[in-house]
Amino acid sequence: MSDRVRISLDAMGGDHGPATVVPGAAIARERHPGMTFLLFGDEAVLAPMVAKEPRLKDCVEIRHTTVAVAMDDKPSQAVRHGRGKSSMWQAVQAVRDGQADACVSAGNTGALMAMSKICLKTMSGIERPAIACLWPTVRGESVVLDVGATIGTDAEHLVEMAVMGSAMARIVFDLDKPTVGLLNVGTEEMKGNEAVKEAARMLREMDAAGLAYHGFVEGTDLGKGTVDVVVTEGFTGNIALKTAEGTAKQIGTYLRSAMTRTLSAKIGAFFARHAFRALRDKMNPSRANGGVFLGLEGIVVKSHGSENAAGFAAAIDLAHDMARHDMIRTIRDMLDQTPALAPA
Repeated sequence: MSDRVRISLDAMGGDHGPATVVPGAAIARERHPGMTFLLFGDEAVLAPMVAKEPRLKDCVEIRHTTVAVAMDDKPSQAVRHGRGKSSMWQAVQAVRDGQADACVSAGNTGALMAMSKICLKTMSGIERPAIACLWPTVRGESVVLDVGATIGTDAEHLVEMAVMGSAMARIVFDLDKPTVGLLNVGTEEMKGNEAVKEAARMLREMDAAGLAYHGFVEGTDLGKGTVDVVVTEGFTGNIALKTAEGTAKQIGTYLRSAMTRTLSAKIGAFFARHAFRALRDKMNPSRANGGVFLGLEGIVVKSHGSENAAGFAAAIDLAHDMARHDMIRTIRDMLDQTPALAPA
Protein backbone atom coordinates (compact mmCIF):
# COMPACT_ATOMS: atom_id res chain seq x y z
CA MET A 1 0.00 0.00 0.00
CA SER A 2 1.53 3.27 -1.14
CA ASP A 3 0.75 6.74 0.17
CA ARG A 4 1.50 8.12 -3.30
CA VAL A 5 -2.11 8.40 -4.43
CA ARG A 6 -3.16 10.73 -7.23
CA ILE A 7 -6.76 11.99 -7.30
CA SER A 8 -8.44 13.61 -10.30
CA LEU A 9 -10.94 16.32 -9.36
CA ASP A 10 -13.83 17.70 -11.38
CA ALA A 11 -13.10 21.25 -10.24
CA MET A 12 -16.14 22.77 -11.96
CA GLY A 13 -18.75 20.35 -10.57
CA GLY A 14 -21.26 20.96 -7.79
CA ASP A 15 -23.14 24.01 -6.58
CA HIS A 16 -19.98 25.93 -5.69
CA GLY A 17 -17.34 24.56 -8.10
CA PRO A 18 -13.73 25.64 -7.44
CA ALA A 19 -14.73 27.59 -4.31
CA THR A 20 -15.33 24.22 -2.62
CA VAL A 21 -13.01 21.93 -4.57
CA VAL A 22 -9.73 23.83 -4.11
CA PRO A 23 -9.95 24.40 -0.31
CA GLY A 24 -11.35 20.87 0.05
CA ALA A 25 -8.27 19.50 -1.69
CA ALA A 26 -6.05 21.57 0.62
CA ILE A 27 -7.74 20.11 3.72
CA ALA A 28 -7.41 16.56 2.42
CA ARG A 29 -3.75 17.10 1.44
CA GLU A 30 -2.96 18.13 5.01
CA ARG A 31 -4.27 14.75 6.18
CA HIS A 32 -2.50 12.79 3.41
CA PRO A 33 0.85 14.50 2.69
CA GLY A 34 1.75 12.07 -0.09
CA MET A 35 -1.37 12.75 -2.15
CA THR A 36 -1.32 14.71 -5.40
CA PHE A 37 -4.10 16.09 -7.60
CA LEU A 38 -5.15 16.59 -11.19
CA LEU A 39 -7.60 19.52 -11.35
CA PHE A 40 -9.83 19.72 -14.40
CA GLY A 41 -11.44 23.09 -15.08
CA ASP A 42 -10.90 26.67 -16.14
CA GLU A 43 -7.21 27.41 -15.53
CA ALA A 44 -7.83 31.17 -15.33
CA VAL A 45 -10.08 30.55 -12.33
CA LEU A 46 -8.17 27.68 -10.73
CA ALA A 47 -4.57 28.87 -10.92
CA PRO A 48 -4.97 31.95 -8.65
CA MET A 49 -6.96 29.91 -6.11
CA VAL A 50 -4.35 27.14 -6.01
CA ALA A 51 -1.55 29.71 -5.69
CA LYS A 52 -3.17 31.09 -2.53
CA GLU A 53 -3.18 27.63 -0.87
CA PRO A 54 0.28 26.85 0.58
CA ARG A 55 -0.91 23.32 1.42
CA LEU A 56 -1.25 22.64 -2.32
CA LYS A 57 2.26 23.75 -3.23
CA ASP A 58 3.91 21.40 -5.76
CA CYS A 59 1.14 18.78 -5.61
CA VAL A 60 -1.41 20.06 -8.15
CA GLU A 61 -1.50 19.89 -11.94
CA ILE A 62 -4.25 21.88 -13.67
CA ARG A 63 -5.75 20.54 -16.91
CA HIS A 64 -7.62 23.33 -18.67
CA THR A 65 -11.18 23.05 -19.93
CA THR A 66 -13.99 25.58 -19.99
CA VAL A 67 -16.76 23.01 -20.48
CA ALA A 68 -18.70 22.08 -17.34
CA VAL A 69 -21.71 19.83 -16.76
CA ALA A 70 -24.63 21.74 -15.22
CA MET A 71 -26.40 20.29 -12.20
CA ASP A 72 -29.72 20.20 -14.08
CA ASP A 73 -28.39 18.64 -17.30
CA LYS A 74 -29.96 15.35 -18.32
CA PRO A 75 -27.36 12.54 -18.36
CA SER A 76 -27.79 11.96 -22.10
CA GLN A 77 -27.39 15.69 -22.76
CA ALA A 78 -24.30 15.89 -20.53
CA VAL A 79 -22.67 12.95 -22.31
CA ARG A 80 -23.52 14.30 -25.75
CA HIS A 81 -22.13 17.79 -25.13
CA GLY A 82 -19.41 16.99 -22.58
CA ARG A 83 -17.90 13.77 -23.85
CA GLY A 84 -14.14 14.17 -24.15
CA LYS A 85 -14.09 17.86 -23.22
CA SER A 86 -15.97 18.55 -19.98
CA SER A 87 -14.17 18.71 -16.63
CA MET A 88 -16.26 15.77 -15.41
CA TRP A 89 -15.47 13.52 -18.36
CA GLN A 90 -11.76 14.32 -18.31
CA ALA A 91 -11.53 13.66 -14.56
CA VAL A 92 -13.05 10.19 -15.06
CA GLN A 93 -10.94 9.56 -18.17
CA ALA A 94 -7.78 10.24 -16.16
CA VAL A 95 -8.63 7.16 -14.06
CA ARG A 96 -9.26 5.08 -17.17
CA ASP A 97 -5.93 6.13 -18.68
CA GLY A 98 -3.96 5.40 -15.50
CA GLN A 99 -3.12 9.05 -14.89
CA ALA A 100 -5.07 9.09 -11.60
CA ASP A 101 -5.94 6.45 -9.02
CA ALA A 102 -9.45 7.77 -8.29
CA CYS A 103 -11.84 10.53 -9.33
CA VAL A 104 -13.98 12.82 -7.14
CA SER A 105 -16.80 15.04 -8.40
CA ALA A 106 -19.59 17.01 -6.76
CA GLY A 107 -21.38 17.36 -10.07
CA ASN A 108 -24.59 16.00 -11.56
CA THR A 109 -25.01 12.43 -10.22
CA GLY A 110 -26.78 11.01 -13.27
CA ALA A 111 -24.23 12.51 -15.63
CA LEU A 112 -21.32 11.28 -13.53
CA MET A 113 -22.71 7.74 -13.44
CA ALA A 114 -23.40 7.75 -17.20
CA MET A 115 -19.92 9.04 -18.03
CA SER A 116 -18.28 6.62 -15.61
CA LYS A 117 -20.09 3.62 -17.09
CA ILE A 118 -19.17 4.64 -20.65
CA CYS A 119 -15.58 5.59 -19.87
CA LEU A 120 -14.59 2.96 -17.29
CA LYS A 121 -17.01 0.09 -18.10
CA THR A 122 -18.45 -2.28 -15.50
CA MET A 123 -16.42 -5.08 -13.98
CA SER A 124 -16.72 -8.61 -15.30
CA GLY A 125 -19.43 -10.39 -13.30
CA ILE A 126 -21.21 -7.18 -12.30
CA GLU A 127 -24.56 -6.45 -13.92
CA ARG A 128 -25.01 -2.84 -12.77
CA PRO A 129 -23.00 -0.37 -10.68
CA ALA A 130 -24.26 0.78 -7.29
CA ILE A 131 -23.65 3.84 -5.12
CA ALA A 132 -22.45 3.02 -1.61
CA CYS A 133 -22.24 5.50 1.27
CA LEU A 134 -21.01 5.50 4.85
CA TRP A 135 -23.95 5.67 7.26
CA PRO A 136 -23.42 7.02 10.82
CA THR A 137 -24.72 4.62 13.49
CA VAL A 138 -24.62 4.32 17.27
CA ARG A 139 -21.84 1.73 16.81
CA GLY A 140 -19.81 3.84 14.40
CA GLU A 141 -20.57 3.53 10.68
CA SER A 142 -22.05 1.07 8.21
CA VAL A 143 -21.83 0.77 4.43
CA VAL A 144 -25.25 1.18 2.78
CA LEU A 145 -25.94 0.49 -0.90
CA ASP A 146 -27.53 1.17 -3.33
CA VAL A 147 -28.49 4.76 -2.50
CA GLY A 148 -29.59 5.83 -5.94
CA ALA A 149 -27.72 4.36 -8.91
CA THR A 150 -30.52 2.17 -10.28
CA ILE A 151 -34.23 1.75 -9.71
CA GLY A 152 -35.48 -1.82 -9.33
CA THR A 153 -33.41 -4.95 -8.87
CA ASP A 154 -33.28 -8.73 -8.95
CA ALA A 155 -31.77 -11.31 -6.63
CA GLU A 156 -28.46 -11.57 -8.51
CA HIS A 157 -27.92 -7.82 -8.34
CA LEU A 158 -28.60 -7.78 -4.60
CA VAL A 159 -26.00 -10.51 -4.13
CA GLU A 160 -23.51 -8.59 -6.28
CA MET A 161 -24.05 -5.54 -4.08
CA ALA A 162 -23.54 -7.64 -0.96
CA VAL A 163 -20.13 -8.69 -2.27
CA MET A 164 -19.13 -5.18 -3.39
CA GLY A 165 -20.33 -3.57 -0.16
CA SER A 166 -18.40 -6.14 1.84
CA ALA A 167 -15.23 -5.36 -0.12
CA MET A 168 -15.65 -1.67 0.73
CA ALA A 169 -16.34 -2.47 4.41
CA ARG A 170 -13.22 -4.63 4.61
CA ILE A 171 -11.14 -1.63 3.51
CA VAL A 172 -12.89 1.17 5.42
CA PHE A 173 -13.50 -0.73 8.67
CA ASP A 174 -10.49 -3.10 8.48
CA LEU A 175 -12.67 -6.21 8.86
CA ASP A 176 -11.92 -9.71 7.60
CA LYS A 177 -15.56 -10.76 7.27
CA PRO A 178 -18.14 -7.94 7.47
CA THR A 179 -21.71 -8.81 8.41
CA VAL A 180 -24.31 -8.20 5.69
CA GLY A 181 -28.05 -7.61 5.99
CA LEU A 182 -30.77 -7.25 3.36
CA LEU A 183 -33.09 -4.31 4.04
CA ASN A 184 -36.65 -5.59 4.26
CA VAL A 185 -40.08 -4.82 5.73
CA GLY A 186 -39.44 -7.30 8.54
CA THR A 187 -36.87 -9.78 9.77
CA GLU A 188 -39.04 -12.88 9.30
CA GLU A 189 -38.00 -15.13 6.40
CA MET A 190 -41.45 -15.12 4.77
CA LYS A 191 -41.54 -11.32 4.41
CA GLY A 192 -40.42 -9.27 1.41
CA ASN A 193 -40.70 -9.46 -2.34
CA GLU A 194 -39.43 -12.38 -4.39
CA ALA A 195 -36.12 -10.72 -5.31
CA VAL A 196 -35.22 -10.09 -1.66
CA LYS A 197 -36.26 -13.60 -0.56
CA GLU A 198 -34.31 -15.22 -3.39
CA ALA A 199 -31.23 -13.10 -2.62
CA ALA A 200 -31.48 -14.18 1.02
CA ARG A 201 -31.55 -17.84 -0.06
CA MET A 202 -28.50 -17.34 -2.30
CA LEU A 203 -26.53 -15.56 0.42
CA ARG A 204 -27.39 -18.26 2.97
CA GLU A 205 -26.34 -21.09 0.69
CA MET A 206 -23.27 -19.74 -1.06
CA ASP A 207 -19.80 -19.99 0.42
CA ALA A 208 -18.62 -16.38 0.36
CA ALA A 209 -15.14 -15.96 1.79
CA GLY A 210 -15.33 -12.25 2.55
CA LEU A 211 -18.74 -11.74 4.13
CA ALA A 212 -21.02 -13.14 6.83
CA TYR A 213 -24.73 -13.06 5.96
CA HIS A 214 -26.75 -11.85 8.95
CA GLY A 215 -30.30 -12.00 7.52
CA PHE A 216 -33.00 -9.41 6.99
CA VAL A 217 -32.75 -6.02 8.69
CA GLU A 218 -35.37 -3.28 9.06
CA GLY A 219 -35.20 0.50 8.74
CA THR A 220 -34.58 0.86 12.47
CA ASP A 221 -31.42 -1.24 12.14
CA LEU A 222 -29.77 1.40 9.94
CA GLY A 223 -29.18 3.75 12.86
CA LYS A 224 -28.43 0.92 15.29
CA GLY A 225 -25.57 -0.38 13.18
CA THR A 226 -26.88 -3.94 13.44
CA VAL A 227 -24.71 -5.02 10.49
CA ASP A 228 -21.62 -3.69 8.75
CA VAL A 229 -23.25 -3.65 5.30
CA VAL A 230 -26.90 -2.96 4.45
CA VAL A 231 -28.05 -3.91 0.94
CA THR A 232 -31.15 -2.57 -0.81
CA GLU A 233 -32.19 -1.33 -4.25
CA GLY A 234 -31.62 2.27 -5.33
CA PHE A 235 -35.17 3.59 -4.99
CA THR A 236 -35.54 2.50 -1.37
CA GLY A 237 -31.95 3.35 -0.50
CA ASN A 238 -32.16 6.89 -1.81
CA ILE A 239 -35.40 7.58 0.07
CA ALA A 240 -33.86 6.17 3.26
CA LEU A 241 -30.77 8.38 2.83
CA LYS A 242 -32.73 11.58 2.20
CA THR A 243 -35.09 10.77 5.10
CA ALA A 244 -32.15 10.30 7.48
CA GLU A 245 -30.53 13.57 6.36
CA GLY A 246 -33.81 15.43 6.76
CA THR A 247 -34.43 13.92 10.19
CA ALA A 248 -30.97 14.98 11.38
CA LYS A 249 -31.68 18.57 10.31
CA GLN A 250 -35.12 18.42 11.94
CA ILE A 251 -33.68 17.27 15.28
CA GLY A 252 -31.07 20.02 15.12
CA THR A 253 -33.78 22.63 14.53
CA TYR A 254 -35.84 21.28 17.45
CA LEU A 255 -32.83 21.39 19.78
CA ARG A 256 -31.88 24.96 18.86
CA SER A 257 -35.47 26.08 19.37
CA ALA A 258 -35.81 24.31 22.74
CA MET A 259 -32.47 25.58 24.04
CA THR A 260 -33.24 29.24 23.29
CA ARG A 261 -36.90 29.38 24.34
CA THR A 262 -36.42 30.53 27.95
CA LEU A 263 -33.67 32.01 30.10
CA SER A 264 -33.30 28.80 32.11
CA ALA A 265 -33.05 26.80 28.87
CA LYS A 266 -30.30 29.14 27.66
CA ILE A 267 -28.39 28.69 30.92
CA GLY A 268 -28.76 24.91 30.65
CA ALA A 269 -27.60 25.01 27.05
CA PHE A 270 -24.52 26.98 28.11
CA PHE A 271 -23.46 24.32 30.62
CA ALA A 272 -24.26 21.52 28.16
CA ARG A 273 -22.55 23.22 25.21
CA HIS A 274 -19.75 20.65 24.97
CA ALA A 275 -22.26 17.80 24.81
CA PHE A 276 -24.31 19.62 22.17
CA ARG A 277 -21.15 20.30 20.16
CA ALA A 278 -20.30 16.59 20.24
CA LEU A 279 -23.85 15.75 19.12
CA ARG A 280 -23.65 18.29 16.30
CA ASP A 281 -20.35 16.84 15.10
CA LYS A 282 -21.74 13.29 15.24
CA MET A 283 -24.83 14.24 13.21
CA ASN A 284 -22.94 16.40 10.70
CA PRO A 285 -23.54 14.82 7.26
CA SER A 286 -20.25 16.27 5.98
CA ARG A 287 -18.33 13.74 8.07
CA ALA A 288 -19.64 10.86 5.97
CA ASN A 289 -19.86 12.70 2.65
CA GLY A 290 -19.06 10.72 -0.45
CA GLY A 291 -20.82 7.99 -2.38
CA VAL A 292 -18.58 5.37 -3.99
CA PHE A 293 -19.57 4.05 -7.43
CA LEU A 294 -19.04 0.30 -6.98
CA GLY A 295 -18.85 -2.15 -9.87
CA LEU A 296 -16.77 -0.04 -12.27
CA GLU A 297 -13.26 -0.69 -13.57
CA GLY A 298 -12.03 2.33 -11.65
CA ILE A 299 -12.75 4.34 -8.50
CA VAL A 300 -15.22 7.23 -8.68
CA VAL A 301 -16.55 9.07 -5.62
CA LYS A 302 -19.54 11.40 -5.74
CA SER A 303 -19.66 14.28 -3.27
CA HIS A 304 -22.92 16.03 -2.42
CA GLY A 305 -23.29 19.00 -4.75
CA SER A 306 -24.00 21.45 -1.93
CA GLU A 307 -21.17 20.36 0.38
CA ASN A 308 -18.67 22.79 1.85
CA ALA A 309 -14.89 22.38 1.68
CA ALA A 310 -14.76 20.11 4.73
CA GLY A 311 -17.38 17.84 3.22
CA PHE A 312 -15.59 17.69 -0.13
CA ALA A 313 -12.37 16.85 1.71
CA ALA A 314 -14.16 13.89 3.33
CA ALA A 315 -15.05 12.60 -0.15
CA ILE A 316 -11.39 12.92 -1.16
CA ASP A 317 -10.39 11.03 2.00
CA LEU A 318 -12.72 8.20 0.99
CA ALA A 319 -11.31 8.09 -2.55
CA HIS A 320 -7.79 8.05 -1.12
CA ASP A 321 -8.57 5.06 1.10
CA MET A 322 -10.26 3.16 -1.73
CA ALA A 323 -7.27 3.72 -4.02
CA ARG A 324 -4.57 3.14 -1.43
CA HIS A 325 -6.05 -0.21 -0.44
CA ASP A 326 -6.79 -1.21 -4.05
CA MET A 327 -10.55 -1.64 -3.75
CA ILE A 328 -10.91 -2.82 -7.37
CA ARG A 329 -8.62 -5.78 -6.74
CA THR A 330 -10.45 -6.58 -3.48
CA ILE A 331 -13.79 -6.71 -5.31
CA ARG A 332 -12.33 -8.87 -8.09
CA ASP A 333 -10.86 -11.30 -5.55
CA MET A 334 -14.18 -11.58 -3.71
CA LEU A 335 -16.09 -12.12 -6.96
CA ASP A 336 -13.63 -14.86 -7.95
CA GLN A 337 -14.11 -16.51 -4.55
CA THR A 338 -17.91 -16.39 -4.78
CA PRO A 339 -19.05 -19.36 -6.91
CA ALA A 340 -22.48 -17.87 -7.68
CA LEU A 341 -20.90 -14.72 -9.17
CA ALA A 342 -17.52 -15.81 -10.51
CA PRO A 343 -17.14 -15.16 -14.26
CA ALA A 344 -17.47 -18.27 -16.42
